[in-house]
Amino acid sequence: MKGARDQENFYTLLETIGDVQRGSLLTGQIIAIDHLGVIVDLGLKRDGVIPSADLDRLPSEEARFRIGDEIDVMVVDPIDSDGNLVVSISQARESEDWLEAKRLLENDEIFEASPDSFNRGGLIVPFGRLRGFVPASHLSGLPRGLDESERANFLEKYVDKKLPFKVLEVDPQRHRLVLSERKAVRQWRQAQKAEIIKTLREGDVRKGIVTSLREFGAFVDIGGADGLIHISELAWRHIDNPGQVLEIGQEVETLILRLDSEANRIGLSLKRLQENPWQNIVDVIQIGMVLEGTVTRHVTSGLYVNVEDGIDGLVKSQHTHALPQVGESVHVRVISFEPERERMGLEIVGIDSLIPQSALADETLA
Repeated sequence: MKGARDQENFYTLLETIGDVQRGSLLTGQIIAIDHLGVIVDLGLKRDGVIPSADLDRLPSEEARFRIGDEIDVMVVDPIDSDGNLVVSISQARESEDWLEAKRLLENDEIFEASPDSFNRGGLIVPFGRLRGFVPASHLSGLPRGLDESERANFLEKYVDKKLPFKVLEVDPQRHRLVLSERKAVRQWRQAQKAEIIKTLREGDVRKGIVTSLREFGAFVDIGGADGLIHISELAWRHIDNPGQVLEIGQEVETLILRLDSEANRIGLSLKRLQENPWQNIVDVIQIGMVLEGTVTRHVTSGLYVNVEDGIDGLVKSQHTHALPQVGESVHVRVISFEPERERMGLEIVGIDSLIPQSALADETLA
């Protein structure tokens, strides 16, 4: 009989709390406070119990409650061994932080915080009542190739320093909150760049600092926004890599060549602030003229010959194996000339094929 009554009482308890499950968020009013904890009226047939151990997890300034206060709680155990509905205010407040982290993630927002510690893998960042983790790979300034001691010294410099972060992962079940400083900095710079683009005009001249060199060109900071000088805009002469013209940290004066507000890109030019050598030879070069030059590079369609500083002409040929090598001097005849498009078509001729115009060309182009 006793077992049957116990089972009946158990089912009665289940009915009194309805659909309340572990993890449910509820709002109630404090009706009693003692050394064992807090009793909360949750509008159910059973009151919720907040154990004193849960209150100890709160900062002292947040643990001052009075009868009548309305609070949010999370269900920890719908029915414990004593038949209590056990709830937690600390976990409820943590849930608010999880919801805020989720909101930041979904809205792609940046927030600022100060790391308070680090480990070998990265930084630890307080986020309300939670602890976020920033992997070292998501720090924008982390140098490569650091040993463990150097890495620790580098990470320590970030402690107590206010930094921007983006939320990468929110997983309350695994208690996992992952952040990125690198992505936040990138997004912030992109937003800043969008504002700066609004103030620029194509044709403007801006001073800047070279921030990085790539095989396709150089990036220059022109006051909070990076613009790209494509390798073809670094110099009138052909260059194989940007390091032949620029170095990181160098101050340069650039021309705003193109602005693309949709793609958030700034195209810069270095060479267009220099004298255009093609304009200087408009009235000098004539089709049929023979010039002396130096082979600068081979391409699929033939080779280029430099006939004057910044002036390369193309010798077309399908038999590239039989062409002069880079650095060789050759005589070439002008077969087409388009200075407005910075193009010149050439053909190789023997020394005996020189015509009188070549003398004029040599004298003018020397």
